Amino acid sequence: MSRFQQRLMANLSPSGRLSWPELYAAQARNSRHPALRDFYAAGVPDPGTPLAEVPLVAIDFETTGLDAKTCDIVSIGLVPMTIKRIYSSQARHWIVRPRTDLSTDSVVVHGITHSDVDAAPDLSQQLDEVLEQLKGKVVVAHCCAIERNFLDKAVRARWGDGIRFPMLDTMQLEADLVRQPTLIERVFGAHKKSLRLGDARERYGLPFYHPHHAQTDALACAELLQAQIASHCSPTVSIASLWC
Repeated sequence: MSRFQQRLMANLSPSGRLSWPELYAAQARNSRHPALRDFYAAGVPDPGTPLAEVPLVAIDFETTGLDAKTCDIVSIGLVPMTIKRIYSSQARHWIVRPRTDLSTDSVVVHGITHSDVDAAPDLSQQLDEVLEQLKGKVVVAHCCAIERNFLDKAVRARWGDGIRFPMLDTMQLEADLVRQPTLIERVFGAHKKSLRLGDARERYGLPFYHPHHAQTDALACAELLQAQIASHCSPTVSIASLWC
C-alpha cells in the first residue's frame, strides 16, 4: 500500500475527534463574534461528498516572517476553484497592514514595502470579506500549517476567537505521492525530491510563475491540486479521505 493510500485510510478511520460538520455546528453556537458565527453556520461539505462536487478555494499569505506566534499577514490571495475549473475572474488579493514589523528579509522575499503596508488597512477591515470567500468551501494551500496558523492567530488577535476549517494540503499530498529514495539509494547518489511549490509544479509540466505574490501563489497551488488529482486520484474519492 502506498503512502498516499495509507493516508486515505487513516483519514477515513475513526479518531475520537469531532468531525468537521460537528465542529462547525458547535462553533456556530459558541463563537462570540457574529462574523465567525455566520462563517460556521454556513457549514462545510459532508465528509462523504465526492471531491468533484466540493467547492474549493486556494489561499496564500505573504507574511512578516515564518513564525505565526511573532509575525503577521501582509497580503492575502484567494482563488475559488473546483478540481475541474479555476475561477480566475473571482480571484482576490489584499495588502494589509501587519501588527508586527516588516523584516528586511521578508521585504526581499515578497517585495511588499513599508510604504505599501503603511497605506494599507488593518486586516480587521478585510476579515468579513475574507471569511465570506471561505464560507462553505474547503481551503487549499501548499503547506497548510502556515495559512491555518497565521489566520487563526490574526482572527484571535482581532476578534478574540480563533478559527478552524478543513484544508487540502498540496505539499502533504505531494509528499505522499512522491516516493523518496531509501538510505541506500541516497548513498548511491539518489536525491530527495523537493516539495517546494514550483518544483512540484514542474513535475506535472505546469508553467513557471514568479513566486511570493499571494494571488499568483494561490493560483499556482490551485493548478497543482488539479494536476495531482488528475494524475493520481479519482474525482469520486470522498473529501474526508483528503482533508485535514
